[in-house]
Amino acid sequence: MATAAGDSKQNPGSEEDCAVNNYGTLPLIQSKEKNDRHLVSVRDITEALAKQIIWVRGRLHTSRGKGKQCFLVIRHQFATIQAILAVSENISKQMVKFVASIPKESIIDVEGEVSLAPSPIESCSQKTVELQLKKVFVVSTAEQRLPLQIEDAMRPEESDESMAHVNQDTRLENRVIDLRTPSSQAIYRIEAGVCKLFRDTLDEKGFVEIHTPKIIPAPSEGGANVFQVTYFKTNAYLAQSPQLYKQMAICGDFGKVYTIGAVFRAEDSNTHRHLTEFVGLDIEMAFNYHYHEVLFTIGDLFTQIFKGLEQRFASEIETIRKQFPCEPFEYLDPPLRLEYKDAVVILRENGIEMGDEDDLTTTNEKFLGKLVKAKYHTDFYMLDKYPLSVRPFYTMPDPDNPKYSNSYDMFIRGEEILSGAQRIHEAQLLTERAKHHKINLEQIKSYIDSFRYGCPPHGGGGIGLERVLMLYLGLGNVRKTSMFPRDPKRITP
Repeated sequence: MATAAGDSKQNPGSEEDCAVNNYGTLPLIQSKEKNDRHLVSVRDITEALAKQIIWVRGRLHTSRGKGKQCFLVIRHQFATIQAILAVSENISKQMVKFVASIPKESIIDVEGEVSLAPSPIESCSQKTVELQLKKVFVVSTAEQRLPLQIEDAMRPEESDESMAHVNQDTRLENRVIDLRTPSSQAIYRIEAGVCKLFRDTLDEKGFVEIHTPKIIPAPSEGGANVFQVTYFKTNAYLAQSPQLYKQMAICGDFGKVYTIGAVFRAEDSNTHRHLTEFVGLDIEMAFNYHYHEVLFTIGDLFTQIFKGLEQRFASEIETIRKQFPCEPFEYLDPPLRLEYKDAVVILRENGIEMGDEDDLTTTNEKFLGKLVKAKYHTDFYMLDKYPLSVRPFYTMPDPDNPKYSNSYDMFIRGEEILSGAQRIHEAQLLTERAKHHKINLEQIKSYIDSFRYGCPPHGGGGIGLERVLMLYLGLGNVRKTSMFPRDPKRITP
């Protein structure tokens, strides 16, 4: 039985409560008994349900008592609906008072009749309908004082400065509450959608999903940006990428593989786009005669992801843009491909001084993205034939010009979201390149040995999931697309 307001019945001499069984706080749900009651999701309440009596579970988003009435907004995930409770022959003053006192963010079960709204309710996602409440029960009570207000966390960043806003650190310190905002709910549903589209597209292309170790004997990318861990009586490292193991799978005749998993980078970079742990979407495939077979497979993968997001997540994208306005995403099918040397020419023509083999700075990447957008009307493009000197040791040199390589990056809104290449699949050349990069050959012996027994030509790339989503949605900070981000200054929650 539910406990009514005040945990008691009426006081002697008080007005009899005609609604005493229609409201209160439910006992703790410990799975004592089963209930076949059907709960309707807020997002599914439409005009088609008009005049029907339904049960709904959601959070009390806001409430406002006014005389003998109480107006509520009930929220479930990224959908909201207005509900009204008014004193009547079946609704008591005590019930209205009780409901008006329920703390915001409490979880409630309500029974109500769906009615058509007299005018569109602009503050709710369900604009054409509302609920006329008959019963209200508290399932889980939130504390009266919240560390942040959901309404503040939902407010557009560029809205009225006189209104309260929630900064990034406050959001992350109270992530459980911040995740309840409609935009956060939408972001992580789209993120899940990117992974599903990635998997579905590659499965249709004949790829096999594999799982690679995250504790490895040597840095997979070389260099010092690696987390070292104690591994019994020796040391090991957290994988900077699944690179070596993807290639070993190709050596094992899997042909086309992909993997989704955590990637670790010990980079002390406190920027808008760097994390020390992120989700990597990695691809590797054997090709027949030219690495462009790989390049255009990956390019088409992105095209299918973009198309899928447009078709399946239009409402979520609209929800996010209400809080974080952004220009609509543009792309070409097939994607635009430019060569690195041509990009250098474009930058020089627009006042940027850089050498033929200089790597692109973040500033120049963004500037190049603006120039490409203006000329080709695309937010996504592929940059091919990078200088060999700025690529990892396992990158295949360009056969016509040893200063360049068979490697590529891909960009969204002027920022890199994938780095890839044809890999060296011959042990002697791979050994020479590893020595050139001063890599300890003993530590990568098993990797190099994989190529001593015959290996098809192959290539691939690695994608940062959170960065792709940040740039596609124009969110400006990768911490908005990492549910529990890790960076040099944050290891909690």
